[in-house]
Amino acid sequence: MNIQTKTGKPAKRKQSPERPTRAEAEEAVRTLLLWAGEDPAREGLLDTPKRVVKSYEEFFKGYAEDPGAILSRTFEETDGYDEMILLRDIRLESHCEHHMVPITGKAHVAYLPGRRVVGISKLARVVDAYAKRFQIQEKLTAQIANTIQEVLQPRGVAVVIEANHQCISTRGVHKPGVSMVTSHMLGEFRENPSTRREFLAMIQGRNYTEL
Repeated sequence: MNIQTKTGKPAKRKQSPERPTRAEAEEAVRTLLLWAGEDPAREGLLDTPKRVVKSYEEFFKGYAEDPGAILSRTFEETDGYDEMILLRDIRLESHCEHHMVPITGKAHVAYLPGRRVVGISKLARVVDAYAKRFQIQEKLTAQIANTIQEVLQPRGVAVVIEANHQCISTRGVHKPGVSMVTSHMLGEFRENPSTRREFLAMIQGRNYTEL
């Protein structure tokens, strides 16, 4: 089906940029080395372009993954379990889309199951699938929560991310040790203060009864 504009003419689809070849990517790294004042031909830097491109394949492998598909295999045999499921302190590694420098921290992911649960490793994989892309932390937090809600259709989802950004610690204002905290609450976590407090207590390692 063609999407039409207000003039009635079919809207043009936005074409994705063509992906460069590996050789072109390596040449781009050499250009950056030259711009920084280095000599890409010196011994210590000869293989640097290859190493950088190879590392980018690992840093940004999330672009090749479908987070929704990761959650597609679920289980219904839970003997009626309907309490909170929380995966705490998930190691997170991403890159700032504004300065292309690392974001490191941890994510806490919880949901209240409806009829289905998912293997806990899948929650960690969803975090990685979105983190291994250029990101801002606010969007990353929402993407994780929204995908879990859409695919599993639980009674609620909660995601909290605590991370350090090198764009603030190693450049600009140079404020090391500063962490950023973002959260995204859906369903009962948003609507029920008691459920939200229980989640926040659990990620802090406290018993809910202590509150």
